[in-house]
Amino acid sequence: MIHLTTIDYAKAKFYTVAEVARVLRVSSMTVYRLINSGQLPAVRVGKSYRLREEDVNRYLSERFTEAG
Repeated sequence: MIHLTTIDYAKAKFYTVAEVARVLRVSSMTVYRLINSGQLPAVRVGKSYRLREEDVNRYLSERFTEAG
């Protein structure tokens, strides 16, 4: 039996911590802090983390402020 959440994760695009740090233009340590504080959901794979593209985009859109 396959659960819906399994299917969602199977189709998701994942990024490494380093890739997310590069996109956000912050250090990898900042990304780890966001993960550990629960602000940025991540999946643990072995000893490393993977972050869904959808979660990174949601994090950015929730914090986006328009200047002007």
